[in-house]
Amino acid sequence: MTDVTGLAAGLSLASWLILLGGALLIGFAKTALGSVALVSVALFALVLPARESTGAILVLLLVGDIVAVSIYRKDVDWKLIVRLIIPVLVGVALGALFLSLVDDLVLKRTIGVILLVLTVIGFWPDRVRAERLAVAAGYGGLAGFTTMVANAGGPPMNLYLLAARYDKWRFMGTTAWFFFLVNLTKLPVSVGLQMIRLETLVAMAPLVPAVLIGTWIGRITIKRIDQKLFNTLITVLVVASALYLLIF
Repeated sequence: MTDVTGLAAGLSLASWLILLGGALLIGFAKTALGSVALVSVALFALVLPARESTGAILVLLLVGDIVAVSIYRKDVDWKLIVRLIIPVLVGVALGALFLSLVDDLVLKRTIGVILLVLTVIGFWPDRVRAERLAVAAGYGGLAGFTTMVANAGGPPMNLYLLAARYDKWRFMGTTAWFFFLVNLTKLPVSVGLQMIRLETLVAMAPLVPAVLIGTWIGRITIKRIDQKLFNTLITVLVVASALYLLIF
């Protein structure tokens, strides 16, 4: 594996600015609009090799997660999270299997198509009943699958909570705790695969303030967005995420 510290030291100013922008968006996503985090995935991939990029992003996501769960600690739907534990773990396992069978291009296109189909279903007049166990299991499994294969678990979870008609605060609290727990689950796996090492933590340390600033900006922004606009922005970002996976 590439020495991340040496790699970071050799980055140009432009590359560092790209990483700072990505870190800022990670923080913003954690306290405002979660699907924005997929932009950060793309930005980090421009600068760092795939394995280093994935490990670095996970470290910064956890920083944002800690801030998010402290802010939204009273707005979480624990019953939903408990209901999704098994489907998510199954999705993670299926994602790992899928990774062993297909290349990156097929993988991204598959996820993009799935997200677009789910978006269309969300607009259907007779909406899928989100309270049904099978529906929750389906979305939870998909969130686990996509977070494992492409760090893209946000869009499926966002679509499910929109279908369940959560208000924005309950939406934010539930997604904050959900992805904090998911990312904690992924952490030992990433360490075991040497995608995260002590060098990774040292190299990403300069980006932590950008994540924290992003969480602050996100917190201010979310207070100024009403429920209707919030739902619209989430839907638009999910579609944008899907198109990104299909085109790039």
